[in-house]
Amino acid sequence: MVTALAMHAPVFARDMNFRLLVDSSQTTALSDAPNVHHVPVRATPNGPATMWWLPHAADLRGIDLFHATFNIMPARLRVPCITTVHDMMWLDRPDWCETGWRGSIRRRFFAHGMRRALARSAFIATVSEATRRAIIDTRPSLAARTAVTRSGVSDAYRPVARDVCRTAALGLDPARRFVLVVGQYAPYKNHEGAVRAFALACVGRPDIDLVLVHRRGPPATPLIDLAAQLGVARRVRILAAVAAHDLVHLYCAAAVLLHPSFCEGFGNPVAEAMACGCPVITSDRSAMAEIGAAATMLIDPCDPPAIAAAIGTILDNPAHARTLRKRGLDRAAQLSWAEFARASVALYRRVLTGAGQDQRHGQCSA
Repeated sequence: MVTALAMHAPVFARDMNFRLLVDSSQTTALSDAPNVHHVPVRATPNGPATMWWLPHAADLRGIDLFHATFNIMPARLRVPCITTVHDMMWLDRPDWCETGWRGSIRRRFFAHGMRRALARSAFIATVSEATRRAIIDTRPSLAARTAVTRSGVSDAYRPVARDVCRTAALGLDPARRFVLVVGQYAPYKNHEGAVRAFALACVGRPDIDLVLVHRRGPPATPLIDLAAQLGVARRVRILAAVAAHDLVHLYCAAAVLLHPSFCEGFGNPVAEAMACGCPVITSDRSAMAEIGAAATMLIDPCDPPAIAAAIGTILDNPAHARTLRKRGLDRAAQLSWAEFARASVALYRRVLTGAGQDQRHGQCSA
């Protein structure tokens, strides 16, 4: 998201100056535009320093507007702030987020920062209409200052030829078809449901594997145990976070992406898979139905037999799979980071005008 803003926003707003707060270890500039300035910050993004003491960790003098891009609003800001809220799970369904003692700490952290964002932000941006509705359904008073700036999908996600050597290097058998699941191992991702549905769908299909790519999260021991109980442990492969080019390859090689989350603010794997020409099965709720539109098969994430039936449809009906591939490519082409940046700039102008700032000389920080 920040990369997309750095790339596109300065082009759409040449009359504005942008100050990007970047990790001090960052060695590559996010933008070479003349109206962009990079400010190294010796503080972890979304950490205690940036939550409570950002004005002490970074020089914010001369800033007219601050854009907080990841759910929380820093304390002690003396300028208007736009906060991008990706989803409401940390507040409304914390049981779907991280578990364990780290999860308990992070739930308190994000709940604190999000409550401040909802109460004090000059404007709230959301990455999907689903998140905007989730905010307004429980907090109707925020309707007037909540707007959608829909996320996009990177051009790096595109159809590529299958590379059997790369498949083997990832520890997979190039001769075997596989169902792909991508995302952090967290309760809201419903990976247990994915394993159960795979076991139901592929009990009589010994040539099909299930590959899960866990971008982050705790050890997946419970999933391995569940797969063993269901008799499919030998066909379940769990990969740690993979390089972006390897993920593109996996999307392009998979028979189908299975994404049965209970909730998503946007659903990056859905957009990424569609952009790679991979058929998608995903949930009929939250942002997934919105992002996938008519280009995906929608299922009830709480109904493993229904998910299994959808998997069987993709595996047994090549014509239907080809239709989904084409629709997915067309839909992904509509999910533009440039349009996200354009909508963000429109919000910047709206807030700066309302705050009485001169748009021609406004400085924005993110």
